[in-house]
Amino acid sequence: MPAPIIVTALFGRTDQGWFDGLRRQHFPPERNVLDAHCTLFHHLPPSVEAELKLRLNGLTRGVRAPDTRAGGLMSLGRGVAIRIESPGLVAIRRELIDAFAGMLTPQDAGGWRPHVTIQNKVTPATAKLLLQQMERDFRPRPVELIGLGAWWYRGGPWEMLSRHLFA
Repeated sequence: MPAPIIVTALFGRTDQGWFDGLRRQHFPPERNVLDAHCTLFHHLPPSVEAELKLRLNGLTRGVRAPDTRAGGLMSLGRGVAIRIESPGLVAIRRELIDAFAGMLTPQDAGGWRPHVTIQNKVTPATAKLLLQQMERDFRPRPVELIGLGAWWYRGGPWEMLSRHLFA
């Protein structure tokens, strides 16, 4: 059944484990139905499936992964995220924006703050407390970006559509 497509960055096992561990620790358990992720696009129309796969292959196959790091913490108001810094990933997203410009939702066409959410849907006071606690020990660190993933969104946990790995 056709469904919107989500595009995310894919992290290496160690970094994915680190993000997932933080998410398990701090995300409300009843809402934590996804692995930690960095979303490039929230809602591409299902009609772009074939072209999207082709473009994601072209952006990753035989291409070295862009340098990426967990650069800092971000307040989400009702949650906390880790800011992802990667000029190469920004360039990839920009290329996809150009390709699908007329089909993007306002959220996807607007500004982008790459991040991995580790807490969300909590009170502002709870989020502020976690941010303060994490700021004491957080140090920027490189993270391994291994590829890009496309997912079907059907209302619950996402369904893998395709994986596109860097060289």
